[in-house]
Amino acid sequence: MTTHTGLQPRDEHNRRLTSLVHPEDWKNPRPQPRYNLVVIGAGTAGLVCAAGAAGLGAKVALVERAYLGGDCLNFGCVPSKALLATAKAAAAVRDAGELGVHVPPGTRVDFAQVMERMRRLRATIAPNDSAVRFRDLGVDVFLGTARFTDAQTVEVDGARLAFSKAVIATGARAAAPPVEGLETVPFLTNETVFSLTSLPRRLAVMGAGPIGCEMAQAFARFGCEVILIGSARGILPKEDRDAAAFVRESLLRDGVKILSCGKSVQVSGSAGAIRLVAKGPDGECDEVVDQLLVAAGRKPNVEGLGLEEAGVAYSGKGVQVDEYLRTANPDIFAAGDVCSAYQFTHAADFMARTVLRNALFKGRAKVSKLIIPWCTYTDPEVAHVGMTASDAAEKGVAIETFTRELHEVDRAILEGRTDGMVRVHVRKGTDKIVGATIVAAHAGDMISEITLAMTSGLGLGSIASTIHPYPTQAEAIRQTADAFNRTRLTPLVKWLFARWLAWGRSSK
Repeated sequence: MTTHTGLQPRDEHNRRLTSLVHPEDWKNPRPQPRYNLVVIGAGTAGLVCAAGAAGLGAKVALVERAYLGGDCLNFGCVPSKALLATAKAAAAVRDAGELGVHVPPGTRVDFAQVMERMRRLRATIAPNDSAVRFRDLGVDVFLGTARFTDAQTVEVDGARLAFSKAVIATGARAAAPPVEGLETVPFLTNETVFSLTSLPRRLAVMGAGPIGCEMAQAFARFGCEVILIGSARGILPKEDRDAAAFVRESLLRDGVKILSCGKSVQVSGSAGAIRLVAKGPDGECDEVVDQLLVAAGRKPNVEGLGLEEAGVAYSGKGVQVDEYLRTANPDIFAAGDVCSAYQFTHAADFMARTVLRNALFKGRAKVSKLIIPWCTYTDPEVAHVGMTASDAAEKGVAIETFTRELHEVDRAILEGRTDGMVRVHVRKGTDKIVGATIVAAHAGDMISEITLAMTSGLGLGSIASTIHPYPTQAEAIRQTADAFNRTRLTPLVKWLFARWLAWGRSSK
């Protein structure tokens, strides 16, 4: 695992952030004789475990080697969404003429100001994750490197923390893909890209998953020439192919050059002059860029934890857990990116809640019961929950699919945002929702209606009977439900209705 190196640049905002999430003058407390729960890692999963357990009256120790708040606050959700908000504003100004709003020429993005705003907002949010706040909640906060010394003890910089239960929540970090020459050139990751203070003239982004697509679009809208290098399957390979196509078209409109060339890339050069040579179905590439951002996967943080001494099984994919998030040592649990295929802040949150039930109260809550949506915050956004059509085919689940294109939705037409859709899959012969994908400007907000229906066991028919305000883009969800209801009108049912109505006319 990497070590605590300091946030850059060292301006007032990063100094404030550091003073909250890794105070330089922090003194670790004297350990309790035994803790109900020791939590290793203070990202989302670790913070939720620590705060929840302390709130229930447990004696809790929380250990963090770098920054409280983990990737989400420092290198992930918070800084990236601040940049995306600015990028959307820049695109709105650029496209304002389509709405009859004519902006004076020469409008530009002040990248230094954009990044300063991001650092300021990140520091503004940081008190929620601060060491002082968790100390005030009754948590013993230890800053340092944790290592299991046996099945019931963790050591932190010489202090021994004995526990009844423990949670591994050490998260994951950016992984370098096996690309020829990559180890010879400097490159950015999610941990360093937010330290930039000047806009690269040319940027290559390696990896066309959510992070890669979001950053490629944002930097293109800031005025950077961007090359996005994805796998042979194209961008957003885990998403519905039609959904990915909407995002692809949007990226191309923003000027992003997309190459779906897989691992055939060759990298060489030095700082400020990095050469990329690639060949794929989209064409050939021989380009020199100023900066290279690698966003091609994550690697769980399992090294140096003493997992062997604790009797915890793990692999290159992370800590191995069962349905209850227990490791091979039944007194040690894991939550978040270190053990999950769903590497999202909200997934880590609810995995931590599962751990609290099972670790402290001998619960039997199963992580497989969680219905986890996700969203890629490109423009348009892509939100998803449950199975895609290809997932259903692989699992042998017969489905019916209902799609409503946004060009058929009044609010989308009025706002000029018709690039999207709502697609819902139900188990064939029923209205039980098994999955959905939404592509829209605010898809991440819209998907929660379908997630709630799935969690509560409500079928698509129930959504059809739910009144939605007019005009909203969420009407598209109800319209897919209306389409479902129309399929229930079989020839026999139509014949019976016709007979009934005819009888009604003749009986007057």
